[in-house]
Amino acid sequence: MTRLPTDFFHRPFAHRGLHDRAAGIIENSLPAIRAAAQAGYAIEIDVQPSRDATAMVFHDDMLDRLTAETGPIWDRDADALARIALTGGRGALIASLADVLGAIAGRVPLVVEIKRQRAGPGALEASITEMLGAYHGPVAVMSFDPRVVAWFQRNAPHIARGLVSYAHDDPEDVAGLSAEERRGLADLASFDALGADFVSYDAADLPRPAVRALRARGVPILCWTIRSDAAASAAREHVDAITFEGFRPALG
Repeated sequence: MTRLPTDFFHRPFAHRGLHDRAAGIIENSLPAIRAAAQAGYAIEIDVQPSRDATAMVFHDDMLDRLTAETGPIWDRDADALARIALTGGRGALIASLADVLGAIAGRVPLVVEIKRQRAGPGALEASITEMLGAYHGPVAVMSFDPRVVAWFQRNAPHIARGLVSYAHDDPEDVAGLSAEERRGLADLASFDALGADFVSYDAADLPRPAVRALRARGVPILCWTIRSDAAASAAREHVDAITFEGFRPALG
């Protein structure tokens, strides 16, 4: 039985919040989160671990693109990361998942994408589970890494979980995987074994038979990343909700 509210995917998801660098609103920042919630959009964010295993809201492995600092995010403790300003963000700092949950306060659905970790799942997922335990609002987790989804299946089965994927047609994308392993990821072969609740798939790789088959079974399908009304219209033939950036789609 799905752990998702029935209306979880009934509105578009703002990719990393409703960000607009030209306006000084940076991806995954608290201003981007607040703007999305205020506009009534659902929200998708990314989390990475600090050195002390706190879930920080940040997409990249490295600090370089989004801050004046350098090096991997996991080399610094949460307190140090929380003092780092986001470049061009008018004083906005790197946020923790706890900060974001407080800013949303259950007003709109939230999907937390957990980035693939070198050491595999464990401490980061435990941190996320602890934070979500005190949260009252529609929320789910998802990952490209089936091991992360499996961790939640074993350790926090009450939390809704999804698989993120794409065509995996470039062997350079996921180093060390065989063609058969890449095909299994692309076709969501582990979906049932993981007891997953939904899928988030690259819109550029739709339609795909495996995704179509899951949707025919009633599995909700989210897609990423849509950047125009025309692309949104095309994607909605294959999905239940879009993840968007760079424009404002209708809420319906």
